[in-house]
Amino acid sequence: MALLSQDEQRQLEQKGEILVNVLSERYDTQQPSQLQEFLKQQDLQLFLYDRTQGTILLSTLPDQVTQGFYHENDFSDTSQQLWEYGPDKFVISRILFYPERTNLELILLTPMSDLRSVQHDFFVRLLIVFIVGAAAAILISYFLTNRLVTPLTRLNKQLKKIENRDFENIKPIEATGEIKDVAQSVYDMANELERYIRTQQMFFQNASHELKTPLMTIQGYAEGIKEKVFDEEETEKGLDVMVTEVARLKKIINEMTVLAKLDSEQEVYRPEHVQIHDFMKHIIERTVPLANEENVNITYDVDKPFTFFVDEEKMLRAVLNLVVNGIRYANSEVKLTAWQEKQQIILTVEDDGAGISEDLIPNIFHRFVKGQSGETGLGLAIARALVEQSGGKITVGHSKHGGALFKITFEK
Repeated sequence: MALLSQDEQRQLEQKGEILVNVLSERYDTQQPSQLQEFLKQQDLQLFLYDRTQGTILLSTLPDQVTQGFYHENDFSDTSQQLWEYGPDKFVISRILFYPERTNLELILLTPMSDLRSVQHDFFVRLLIVFIVGAAAAILISYFLTNRLVTPLTRLNKQLKKIENRDFENIKPIEATGEIKDVAQSVYDMANELERYIRTQQMFFQNASHELKTPLMTIQGYAEGIKEKVFDEEETEKGLDVMVTEVARLKKIINEMTVLAKLDSEQEVYRPEHVQIHDFMKHIIERTVPLANEENVNITYDVDKPFTFFVDEEKMLRAVLNLVVNGIRYANSEVKLTAWQEKQQIILTVEDDGAGISEDLIPNIFHRFVKGQSGETGLGLAIARALVEQSGGKITVGHSKHGGALFKITFEK
């Protein structure tokens, strides 16, 4: 109210100074009745007061009200800031005419009830703003909580489950935007981590089995020869078996070492532009002896000449593993095919053998997973590791010739 009163006094003073300038020019030339009419047109509550005579010369208020003001307030006391009339109070502003010797003074008034109405409107609007602001804050908080805090809290719980390897109870969370992408990545990571742990467990179980079998055979024959329980012919046979098992054991260990290196460290990768015809010829040259031994015909088909950017030695090793695997299971033919398709380069290796059983396909690239004629069960795992390290993707399916179909895809 004090601020409103001060502001109202300042406005009254500005208005009063304008009126005083106008009245100073007209007071001597116009009749009091004309001045009275002029002042009433201003829609202001005011008095024209003569300090010398102590009388009110003009007023825009009714005569009764004017007399009431005059009797209830001391017009000569210039220090008063508020006047009273009836139950209400009035803010006043007093402006002297120039020159001061005229002792004429213009007094403007504003009732406090008007200021209280302004104050009431101000508080109502402030309350509305506060209510709207509080409602908006609550809605925003609710929105942010459901959009950010709650999903992040649930995501944190899922991460704790991953930390404790409680993969069975990990569930996708409901979220939107970037949090949804992160949550999906976490869920995929958990599934991949679970698969990796299970693969590692299976790997150690299979590795122990694959290593234990030749070691037990070697140990049995070695103890028999030491104790001289075999005759000369059986001793020779036992030595041959031991040599064979040692070679098999050495091959398993070498391939396990290759896989460990591929998983644990990035080997030096020297990509170069390789002509597809030259690549296919190298494959045929290295596998012809084994194919002739197994009476299998190896052919290749290239749609049209092209080059692809890979480490040739690593890709040769990967594809050779697939071809050797095909020769082992084929009846009479292994076929290699290569072509370009849109933004991809595709290589396939297929045979006309019995194919891969449906229950084996999902795990065929895992370590020590092998068919009936398999050797170590590590060749396809090495092939996948080499292809993926080269930026490609390898899949397996059924060939139209009846056997297995391995497909390698590279993005250009």
